[in-house]
Amino acid sequence: MLHILRHSPHSDGRFASCLRVLAGEDGVLLTEEAVYALLRDSATAAQLSLVPAAVQFYVLEADVLARGLPLDDLPARVEVIDYLGMVAICAKFPKVVSW
Repeated sequence: MLHILRHSPHSDGRFASCLRVLAGEDGVLLTEEAVYALLRDSATAAQLSLVPAAVQFYVLEADVLARGLPLDDLPARVEVIDYLGMVAICAKFPKVVSW
């Protein structure tokens, strides 16, 4: 299953709820305000490091750049994708849920 998060993890509980239900080979796509979960040394970045390695993380490049986050400072396990990549991963996973 692909989980799409778009709300800030610092002002909304959906990020934490999503992390609790991740299983197996799920994927997580961070868009819009959810990209703030990748801020270095934040509590949410620490939470991401505890998620099993089988879970794949993606982030939309345009949303990272729009919020002034440096692409070279993202966690290594996060794959930066463009809009065509988003379409591809949505097609890759059998189910998609938006938080």
